[in-house]
Amino acid sequence: MSRIGSIPVAIPGGVEVSVDGNVVTVKGPKGELTRELTGGITAAVEDGKLSFGRENDEARSKSLHGLYRSLGQGMVEGVEKGFEKRLEVVGVSYSATIEGSRLRLMCGYSHPVFVDIPKGLKVECPSQTLIVVQGCDKQMVGEFAARARRARPPEPYKGKGVRYLGEQITQKAGKSFVGGEK
Repeated sequence: MSRIGSIPVAIPGGVEVSVDGNVVTVKGPKGELTRELTGGITAAVEDGKLSFGRENDEARSKSLHGLYRSLGQGMVEGVEKGFEKRLEVVGVSYSATIEGSRLRLMCGYSHPVFVDIPKGLKVECPSQTLIVVQGCDKQMVGEFAARARRARPPEPYKGKGVRYLGEQITQKAGKSFVGGEK
């Protein structure tokens, strides 16, 4: 039995879960998410809990069992509370602003870098050096934050670039001559 897959997902108040064949739909105050189950994985709602099952004990079925249970947990948590990622833009004259449905990053290039904001996400720039990404889909929030970070990843010598808030960048020493023979 899968250790993760066998644990049922508790459905909190204000969240509705429906299973139609191999499609799981979760509705809540933050939005609605739908996921199709593949690989012989089944879902059922009973006693206020979402549980997942599998049809055989093959290795692939076992791994998919745990995967879909984790995805179901993320769906329930996302429509109830939502997910958030915060990024900071570090560097002299580096900035971030929202222009329409795009994030505009000035991060050391001769031109601005634009990242399209997908529907279902709320992206804010409370200051020029902070980006807040919010949404109910954990995968979409993480993917957008990664695309924004990819515009200029933090470099190891001065730490300039776009990084997650609180991310520690290991600084390299540079080319200073320390010790050795004369």
